[in-house]
Amino acid sequence: MLSIDPATITERENYKFLIGSIIPRPIAFVTSISKDGVLNGAPFSYFNIVSANPPMISLSIQRSAGRQKDTARNILESKEFVVHIVDEQNVGEVNKTAATLPPDQSEIDLTNLTPVESEKISVPGVKEAKVRMECLVEHSIELGGKDSPGCDLIIGKVVQYHIESSIYENGRIDPRGLTAVSRLAGNSYAKIGDIFEIERPK
Repeated sequence: MLSIDPATITERENYKFLIGSIIPRPIAFVTSISKDGVLNGAPFSYFNIVSANPPMISLSIQRSAGRQKDTARNILESKEFVVHIVDEQNVGEVNKTAATLPPDQSEIDLTNLTPVESEKISVPGVKEAKVRMECLVEHSIELGGKDSPGCDLIIGKVVQYHIESSIYENGRIDPRGLTAVSRLAGNSYAKIGDIFEIERPK
């Protein structure tokens, strides 16, 4: 077995090691609004649950040469954002929003996604997602980087859920109905695949 000290390899090599080994990763499609009112949309796979009490999720938004991405800047200015679960039906449209655009252009305009008003925050979501969560910023932390931060870690508190009724029954979401996709490395994604159960010890 190889033993590698991450301090001895490049940032790119660390990146490739992490995204190749920490798989599959859920994908958050995040909408936010700029101070000029531009609706931004972008996918992020450094995303997960933080807590159920209160319900909180995390987003780690990487910087480029120390510069914040539009999504991070918008979220930290407005303190609001919407997280959508990426699925087999919307992944193609969501992928279009990964294009690099200037801050005054909306990635949503590149897609066939449909903005829809939120109930508790001012940031719209998109109606093509089977699950979306309206969020308020709970915490934000600048992390990493030798000379400047390498990422913005954002903890959001979920203040409203929206769930397609056909996949939600008895307080549970049907994973086969959700058809969520996950991120691997490079251009690769994965579907849910086989589902199996193992009983937890008491």
